[in-house]
Amino acid sequence: MANILAIVGRPNVGKSTLFNRLIEKKKAIMDDESGVTRDRHYGYAEWTGKHFTVIDTGGYVTGSEDKFESQIRHQVELALDEATVVLFMVDSFAGLTDLDKDFAKILRASKKPTFLVANKADTTERMHMANEFYALGMGEVIPVSSVSGGGTGELLDQIVEHFDEGEEDPEDGIPRLAILGRPNVGKSSFLNALLGTERSIVTDEAGTTRDAINTRYTLYGKDFILTDTAGIRKKAKVKEDIEFYSVLRSIQALQDSNVCIILVDAERGLEAQDMSIISLAVKYNKAIMIMVNKWDLIEKDTKTADVYKKSIQQKLGQLDWIPIIFTSVTKKQRIFQAIEKAIEIYEHKNIKIPTSQLNDTILPEIERYPPPALKGKYIKIKYITQLPGQIPTFAFFCNLPQYIKTPYERFLENKIRKNFELEGVPIRLFFRKK
Repeated sequence: MANILAIVGRPNVGKSTLFNRLIEKKKAIMDDESGVTRDRHYGYAEWTGKHFTVIDTGGYVTGSEDKFESQIRHQVELALDEATVVLFMVDSFAGLTDLDKDFAKILRASKKPTFLVANKADTTERMHMANEFYALGMGEVIPVSSVSGGGTGELLDQIVEHFDEGEEDPEDGIPRLAILGRPNVGKSSFLNALLGTERSIVTDEAGTTRDAINTRYTLYGKDFILTDTAGIRKKAKVKEDIEFYSVLRSIQALQDSNVCIILVDAERGLEAQDMSIISLAVKYNKAIMIMVNKWDLIEKDTKTADVYKKSIQQKLGQLDWIPIIFTSVTKKQRIFQAIEKAIEIYEHKNIKIPTSQLNDTILPEIERYPPPALKGKYIKIKYITQLPGQIPTFAFFCNLPQYIKTPYERFLENKIRKNFELEGVPIRLFFRKK
């Protein structure tokens, strides 16, 4: 059984700071504005040889004007259901509040092993102030400082006693698929439709998802990790600090992923903002696919999809190796085919082509259409081999590598793509002297 620790509490008590400390990454966004963490975040932690999942939740509130409040509450309740152990965090500096008392009632009803942790106990005086939380009747109050790490070791010693011997980080070596795109294009709805549960909060307001959220998923017998990200928008439009960090988190998710699924709004088409996300993915050598969402809203005849596809490919220019799939997340049209395509692309990225096969296939193509002579000199390509690399990389050995120009390089790239399954994958060619 999985070992799961859920960190819960009212807003702004320092849950995300502790979460980041436990997983040893700056993964959750921290800000002094309450309600920053809206969804559940998952990360992996290890203490004294025991591995466990940590869930960071949104601050539990009631009666605020935040339209996300009821959904945050729902997310907290889901986290409590999943948890093996609950860490109830309160603020020793702010003292006991009515919201803490309400929360304590819910936790008592959950019957899960619960640790009452008084955060921000950075001084002896604040450690004494933490004693007022004994009034909640939840047993021992453990004073800690998420910022400095004070008291967290002792706390973890007690928590892991409730855990089984966990396995290594289960995410090692599993394909990571990042769901990217402009705000409000349907990324969280796509994830929720796949999972059949409300894993991310979905509303029609752009910018609901502020952090990158990882979910382990199995489809067609294959395991992978889906990352839902905040929408990446133009720098000029990134006003709040929080949104700035959200965009950074999305870029980080892009860097960490193996395949980027770029969602495009069918009604708006491929815009400059989508192109900048694609360029970024190409820069980081990522496998890429384009998922045109909201296709159900387009009036169609038999040629609509072909015409639409051609217009996207024109905008892509030399990146026309990126596959395009038409979906409707709300109608669940082709969403599973989209994931199947992403897994296929991941496999293409890791392709290893035997040298004999490469030469037997590509050298006859070169003989039929040799490199154009330059300054009366003839270029002879003798031999091709695949080099190790993050993406499929090929070395062409020839007598005059410096004379091979871009159009011919493009010809060779197209021949390799056509003969070997490399759809959706950037490839690299090198020319070396034989």
